This record gives sequence, C-alpha cells and structure tokens, in this order.
Amino acid sequence: MTTSTMEEMPATASLRAHKGSSRAETLLGRYRQIRDFSERLCETLEPEDYVVQSMPDVSPTKWHLAHTSWFFETFVLKVWFPNYRTEVPEYAYLFNSYYNAAGDMHRRDLRGLISRPTVSETHRFRHSVDSHIAQLFELADDALLDEIEPVFTIGLHHEQQHQELLVTDIKHVFSQNPLAPIFRERESEGTAQEVAPLAFVDFAETIVEIGHAGSSFSYDNESPRHRALVPAFALATRPVTNGEYLAFIETGGYGKPEFWLSLGWTTLNEQRWQAPLYWSERDGVWWNFTLAGMKPVDLAEPVTHLSYFEADAFANWSGARLPTEFEWERAAAGLKIEGNFVDAERFQPGPVASAPNDKLEQMYGDVWEWTRSAYLPYPGYRAAAGALGEYNGKFMCNQMVLRGGSCATSHSHMRATYRNFFQPEKRWQFAGIRLARDPQ
Repeated sequence: MTTSTMEEMPATASLRAHKGSSRAETLLGRYRQIRDFSERLCETLEPEDYVVQSMPDVSPTKWHLAHTSWFFETFVLKVWFPNYRTEVPEYAYLFNSYYNAAGDMHRRDLRGLISRPTVSETHRFRHSVDSHIAQLFELADDALLDEIEPVFTIGLHHEQQHQELLVTDIKHVFSQNPLAPIFRERESEGTAQEVAPLAFVDFAETIVEIGHAGSSFSYDNESPRHRALVPAFALATRPVTNGEYLAFIETGGYGKPEFWLSLGWTTLNEQRWQAPLYWSERDGVWWNFTLAGMKPVDLAEPVTHLSYFEADAFANWSGARLPTEFEWERAAAGLKIEGNFVDAERFQPGPVASAPNDKLEQMYGDVWEWTRSAYLPYPGYRAAAGALGEYNGKFMCNQMVLRGGSCATSHSHMRATYRNFFQPEKRWQFAGIRLARDPQ
C-alpha cells in the first residue's frame, strides 16, 4: 500500500459508495487499506520488538495488532456473522482493553508479559478476522449494511487511533535501548533553517457553533453541537519551536516555581524533568531521540513530547497562555486539513515556516496542541448504552484536551472538531504548544 493511496481515500467515514462500486466493496476497500497500513508500520520491526512494554501507558506492538482485530471480532463478527466461532476464546480476555461491558480483561500494565500468542499467531488471528469480514460483506445486503456500518466505521477509526499509539509506543520502547534502534530511516534534511519571529492573529469576540455537524463520522464526545461565547483573543501563527523552548530551559524555566501549576511543580520534581522527553545533553549539545535514531535537536522543528504542565509553564514564562479548545476550533474552522501526518511516514514534526506570515500555519499534523480546556462533556452529552458507550465518556475526568493531530495521526482520521485527551503529566505522545493571548 502506498502513501498516496491512503491520502486518496475519502476523509469522512460515512463512506458512501463510489460510482461504479458497491457500498460493500467501498467499505471493504477502506477496511483493507487501513488494516494493511497497520502491518506496513511494522515492516522494519523484528519479532523481539513486538513484545516489549516499556511503561504502563505503552502497549506492545503485538497487542495493538491483536486488540484492533479483537474489536472487529467482538463488535462485528460475533454480532452479525452467522454462527461465527472464535478459534481462541481466551483472546477475548487478553486483548480487551477497557470495555467492561464486553467482559473481563488482562491487566494493562502486564501486557508485556504475554509472550503467547506469538507474533506469527497474532498475524494469523488478524488474517482470520479479515477473511471473515470479507465473507460477511459478501453476504450483506443494504439492510444489514445499515446496521453494520456505524459500528464498522468506529472500528476503522479505532484502528487508526491504535496506529498512532503503535508509533508513539514503539518510540518509547526503542528510547529505552542504549543501542538507540532506528524504526525508519530518514534522509538528512540539512541544517536548521532560520525561523520567522512568532506572530499572532486576532479574533474578535463572537458566538460560535462548537462541535460536529453533518453526516460524516465523528466520535460522540464531539457532540452535541452547541453555541459558545468566545471572547476576543489572539492565536499564534505557528507552533512553538525547539529553539524557543531551549531558551526557556537555558533561562532556568524548569527551576522557577512561579511559572508552574502546583501539581506540575510537584510532578517535575518527582520525575526530575529538565527538558522534553527524549532530549538529552552531551558535551554542551542537545540531542533528540527520534524514530530515525538519535539526532541533534533541530531548532526549527515544533517542540514536542511535552506534558500539559510544561506547555502551561512555557506559556506563562513567555507572557502568554494556552488557547481554550473553543478558541482553537473557532480559529481552525474553514482551514483545509493538510499537514505532516503519518501518511507521509516522516514520523517527526517538520520545521516551521522560515518567512514571516500573518496566517495560521501547521494547525493540523506535526504536533498535537495542548489547550487549557479540561476534557468535559458538551451540554446535553449522554454516553451511548453498551460497551461502545465506554469509548469516550468514562474518561471525562482529570484530563486535558488537545487539538489538531500530529505526525503520527492519519490524515483521514482528522477533523476540526476532533477532541483528543490525556492526563496533564503524559509526555510520550507528539504533543506541543501553540500560544494564545488576550487582547493587548
């Protein structure tokens, strides 16, 4: 599967049938491309790489491949495939993640202890699920597809989420190895370019519609669409760079509690943070562990692998703040969704624009952008019944919202209303900073 093929697929997940192809063929074609891309991401891995769990937040590559197959087996095949029988019933226990309504599950922090099934057996499980899905779609009429398509579409986006986690998780795994393994080679891109000074775009106070609208796919946490007052604000034209963040480090930003939230200051000292995750200093030179190996820190790239606490502290140090998610969505409305996504297989944020610009750049891709908004339900939100209702709603506590996608996110998975969320201390995702400020 080529990257261009991935980019040419429809960005929405309602997946209406293309002219000259049946609805079932269109859905199945999309399914195969996404499933194939998961395996493409693993092409440079050895069997030993598939089984390592470097921290509780990280899952082994093998587990991601099996869990996404379990999802289709559990929520599609076991519901709609006539007389379907799983070959290994114990997989339902091993590869459930957090769906309590779907049954018991193996402990998340012990996934690295699952040496069996082997990698080859995991691939066999995937291919068995793929074969049964194809048979199901051969049998399905339009009435049955009406039932299957909503759940099936969630499964496709669920797999894309796990593709992103597969990339970020294997990066953390490789970072623990003194040999600094390379996930994917990347050609040298020369020396860091000059970066244009940071500028801001002003937005007037207004009432805007927030949340997803229309028939294309979205998660339940993007609804209901509702009106929100967004006071006047200004948003930075680009993300914060490594060079700008290095100035924060060199002026003692990690040692000045006045810039930090209380919990952030406690976490910083407990974890002994001194720089973004994957940075290290040797002989006065800062290095960055990337999926292409250890590289000198590129001052022109957006800074990434930051916690919310670090993003907020940098914003305070710089005399600005983080945007709210409503400000971010208002600014992104109408912008074309384009950027450095996983489809390009660069696996690293790209440099920011070198020339001054009065327009918003890199709103999508490269790095997820922390907002100052807590992850909470929109007015009128109700989680759906059953196991799939556990997908988002039960995590609406003690987490912060991120927007825009990253270099590990699929292009077709992104939209302006997409709400990602993580606990404020997490750093292993490609998360960075876009500053905002109040009217001057």
